[in-house]
Amino acid sequence: MYDIIGNTSIYDVLLVAAVSLQSLCAAYLYRPEWKAVMLLLPIPFTIAALAVGKEIGISNLTGLVFLLLYAKGQWVFHQRFKVPIIAAIALSALGYCVSAVVLLPFLPQEPWAFWVGFVAVIVLACLILNRFTVSTKPGFRTTRPLWVKVPAIVLVVLLLVSIKRYLQGFMTVFPMVGVITSYESRFSLGTIYSRMPIIMLTLGPMMGTCFLFQKTLGLPRLWESTG
Repeated sequence: MYDIIGNTSIYDVLLVAAVSLQSLCAAYLYRPEWKAVMLLLPIPFTIAALAVGKEIGISNLTGLVFLLLYAKGQWVFHQRFKVPIIAAIALSALGYCVSAVVLLPFLPQEPWAFWVGFVAVIVLACLILNRFTVSTKPGFRTTRPLWVKVPAIVLVVLLLVSIKRYLQGFMTVFPMVGVITSYESRFSLGTIYSRMPIIMLTLGPMMGTCFLFQKTLGLPRLWESTG
C-alpha cells in the first residue's frame, strides 16, 4: 500500500473519510431506526479490511461477537448503572480493544476454526434476534455544528488507525460509526442494540464469501505487494 505519512496508507485516509461521512449522516438522522440502518452499511468493514491488510479470518468473526458485547455493555453502563453516556461508550470501546488484543494470539487460524466460528455467530445472532422485543423510542437529531462534530469523529478513527496492527481483524468490525451513533442515540440505546444481531447476520455471510474467494481473487498477493 502506498505510504502517505509514515505507516499511514491510502486506505487509512479513505477509512477516515468514509466513517466521518457515515457518522455525520447517522448524527443528523432523527429516528433511531434510521440511525441503526447506517450501522448496517458495510463500508467501514470493507475499507478497514484493506487498511489492515490481512486475510479475512476468525478474528473478524469474533469481532462480531465483541460488537454485540460492546452494544450491550454501553446499554448496561448507561441505563442500568447511570454512567454518563460518554464514559459508557469509552468503557465499552476500551473493553472491546483490550479483549481483542488479549484474545488475538490464542485464536486458531485453521479453516475449520473459521467455519466453526461462522456457524456459532449465525446461530447466536438468530437466538438473540428471536428474543428481542423492541419498543418505540424517541428520536433525536444532533444540534452540534459540523466544526465540533467532524474533529471528534476524525479523532476516533485516527486513534483506531494508530493501533490497527494490534487489533488486526478485530478492527474491521470495531464500531467506528457505532461510537458516534451511540452518543447520538443515547435516548434509544435499546434500538441500536437490537440491530446488532442483524449486523451479525449480514456481515457474517459477507465474511464467509470473502474467506472462500480471497485466495482465488488474488487479494493476498495484492496486500503482500502493497503492504
